[in-house]
Amino acid sequence: MSIQHCFDTGTVVPDLSSPDKFQAIRELIRRAPVFKEIPDRDAFEEAVIARERLQSTGLGHGVAVTHGRTPGAARVLIALGLARGGIPFDSPDGEPVQLLFAIASPPELPLEYLRALSTLVRCVRHQSLRDALFAPGSVASIETRIRDAFAGMTERSAC
Repeated sequence: MSIQHCFDTGTVVPDLSSPDKFQAIRELIRRAPVFKEIPDRDAFEEAVIARERLQSTGLGHGVAVTHGRTPGAARVLIALGLARGGIPFDSPDGEPVQLLFAIASPPELPLEYLRALSTLVRCVRHQSLRDALFAPGSVASIETRIRDAFAGMTERSAC
């Protein structure tokens, strides 16, 4: 199964407003249209929160990648929430998170999940992409920016 579908329409929430990481995670999961595919979003939300309580998924440079397994999902799904004001997230560099990603993965697709996670992490290491995600534009243009970067990184790793 391919992860090329990641960041299709419905993956970006441009205006997260929750003041802390757990509320922000819940807000992203509830507001991201892509997660409507998940049969039990409440269980997914709790899985992500439980994972986050074990150890912060803040990577540094204003990025966090939360994740959880969710039975019933047909494919790996990723959403991005933009928090322009920043969210305290216990990141290694102490910086607030402005780009909050959430990954939903079916338990039976562990390799696709790992590919999606590693591809996403390689993408957001680039300051130019992080800046581009905050450039003025519509939700569709933000989705295009992250989708193009993700697809390009996926193609390079397939070589």
